Amino acid sequence: MFYEFQGFKPVVKESAFVHQSAVIIGNVLIGEKVYIGPGAVIRGDWGQIIIEDGCNVQENCVVHMFPGVSIRLEEGAHVGHGAIIHGANLGRNVLIGMNAVIMDRSTVGAGSIVGALSFVKADTQIPERSLVVGNPARIIKEVSDTMLNWKSKGTELYQELPGELYASLKECEPLAEEEANRPKQEKLFQTWNEQQGG
Repeated sequence: MFYEFQGFKPVVKESAFVHQSAVIIGNVLIGEKVYIGPGAVIRGDWGQIIIEDGCNVQENCVVHMFPGVSIRLEEGAHVGHGAIIHGANLGRNVLIGMNAVIMDRSTVGAGSIVGALSFVKADTQIPERSLVVGNPARIIKEVSDTMLNWKSKGTELYQELPGELYASLKECEPLAEEEANRPKQEKLFQTWNEQQGG
């Protein structure tokens, strides 16, 4: 669902995918190959939200801010299921873990990883390539090349997902029984394992 607010209409690039159950309000700019999952709420009612190319904002995430603040999710930022970004900026190729909360005026530096369920307090400035965990969140080490490569490969899957969804996603009635010739998804799993070196 897209909503105009105080004359501002969301802008969504053609290669982005926004699920029909997501809610996008007002001054929101969504770039190329962005994935916005079901149940996500992106409220650009009190300030501008820029979601740059290749980002993903997964299921049930919230992106919002205090009045008069504009925020940016830089290219390749990856926001895991249920996370909240409130008035914070995310650097390039950042990973925000599931159900993490990033509070106002905080900045997560490029290449950083914030662990699931972490709470990043307001005004926190996280340097580039930091691994951050806990409540309150703290830096425990630097993100290694191996970790950053793992993150980047996962984000690439989400960058490919919009095209795959446009090609094959459609409403349907569920089946009462599994088909005898139901295909396997092992190819995707094999690809992921190969990308991880496993």
